[in-house]
Order: sequence, then structure tokens, then C-alpha cells
Amino acid sequence: QVQLVESGGGLVQAGGSLRLSCAASGSIFSINNMGWYRQAPGKQRELVPTITSGSSTNYADSVKGRFSISRDNAKNTVYLQMNSLKPEDTAVYYCFADSRNADSRYSRYWGQGTQVTVSS
Repeated sequence: QVQLVESGGGLVQAGGSLRLSCAASGSIFSINNMGWYRQAPGKQRELVPTITSGSSTNYADSVKGRFSISRDNAKNTVYLQMNSLKPEDTAVYYCFADSRNADSRYSRYWGQGTQVTVSS
């Protein structure tokens, strides 16, 4: 089993910044993709950014140029730097990690979610 622990959410004014962290621990053989989803009340879950083990990244159009994802493979940790925050970024942010199991299959693990609230 793999556990993901998120930190860094909170309340910020529009235009401000926050940095989220998500650390994986447990029975880790290797981690492939990591990333973040977000879900706002009444809206569909949105894939925000992803990052591969080789640090290739992909961003949702809604956050391009404002958010930056990175990872520290030695620490099994993924980060999300969020700048120029907008009220529409308000959501619960969930990190995920695709971790290889002992049978060489990959399973997706999830963080507990962290609330990000952007006031106007």
C-alpha cells in the first residue's frame, strides 16, 4: 500500500500564490505519473497538471502559465506551485500517484484532498 499526504492548501486573495505538496510513502517500488485533480462544488472533477517520472508535464488550459508542477523522485514528492490565483481556482485539490506494485502492475493512489479557497 502507498499513502499520499497532502499539505499546503488554504485561503488566499485573488492574485496570490500557494504551493501544494504531496508526499508518497509505503510500499513503493517505483512511481510513474503523478499529478493533481481538483473538484469544485457542483462541477466536474478536473485534471489540473500531470508529471511523468521523467518530468514531462501536461497542464489543463485553465491553469497554463499560472501553475507549475514539479517532483522530487528521491523524496517521492510532487509539488504544485499556483500563482496568479483566481476565485475560479477554488476547489478541493487531490494528488495522485501511479505506483508499481510487487506484481509489476500499476495502481493509482490518492491523497486525502486539500482545500484551496481564493477570495475576490
